[in-house]
Amino acid sequence: MSPSAPPLEARMAELTGRHVPFVKATVVRARRPASARPGDTALVLADGRVEGFVGGACAEATVRVQALRTLRSGESLLLRISPEETADGTGEPVVEEGAVRVANPCLSGGELEIFLEPLRPVPRVVVLGESPIARALAAFGPVLGYEITEAAGADGITPEELAGSQALVIASHGRGEEPVLVSAVRAGVPYIGLVASPRRGAAVLDALPLGAEDRARIHTPAGLWIGARTPGEIAVSILAEVIQAVRGRSVEVEVEVEAPPETPESPGTGSVTAVDPVCGMTVSVADGTPYSDEGGDERRWFCCAGCRAAYEKDPARYTKADAS
Repeated sequence: MSPSAPPLEARMAELTGRHVPFVKATVVRARRPASARPGDTALVLADGRVEGFVGGACAEATVRVQALRTLRSGESLLLRISPEETADGTGEPVVEEGAVRVANPCLSGGELEIFLEPLRPVPRVVVLGESPIARALAAFGPVLGYEITEAAGADGITPEELAGSQALVIASHGRGEEPVLVSAVRAGVPYIGLVASPRRGAAVLDALPLGAEDRARIHTPAGLWIGARTPGEIAVSILAEVIQAVRGRSVEVEVEVEAPPETPESPGTGSVTAVDPVCGMTVSVADGTPYSDEGGDERRWFCCAGCRAAYEKDPARYTKADAS
């Protein structure tokens, strides 16, 4: 096992406990020369940060791009990285069933096979209220694989619970609704549902100290229209709407990701990619990705400091190549 494994195991437990999504990347095969060894492990977070070691800067750039794609799809993947051209000679990744082969021309040699395992948190739904509908939600949610947090009153919902939750459903029939709704909107909870009649729900929304756009994020009456009448049927309609909202969102906004450390020049998040003008690799635009503002109006991103240095020696050469 890699020397870095114990602290990474603790980090994985911490991220899982906080409902933060990440990808576990494990080297399963390395052909010399390669700096990584089988068993080396790294964690790739949704903002593109890499913690641990699975190879040098160039290999890490490829791992970051592919890991973020698996985080969005939720499917594990065997990643093969080689300095050699792919079979079709285009340089584009070759996708097979459960695997992808990527040509990385910046590698000094060797080949790496890395297993990428996306670990996405179990969706957490906070339910406020002790009504029959609230009890039905608590009963049905776990059957769908959802974690249900029951909050008896407004004081029972902490900012941490809201920040790590994908949904909030208020079924308290007028008790403690307004402050929790405002907190949920400001915390960016993806789905917010208020169990109320159309008339009462509209009155509650009108009284909230929120703008029209924020009020529109609150679903009331909560649930999809399926003709539900009993508390159990209404709970099913609400959970259906939660599924529609949560599964229809990408992982970057589906859950609260861990905030990256503040830097004077933060490149952005890992959800954006760019093409290295020197080697042609696709790189993830994330904190720590090398970039340069030389040679034109557009910022350029690179797989490693070496490609950035080559570009800055003669920006016009690569700018012309892009234009052609």
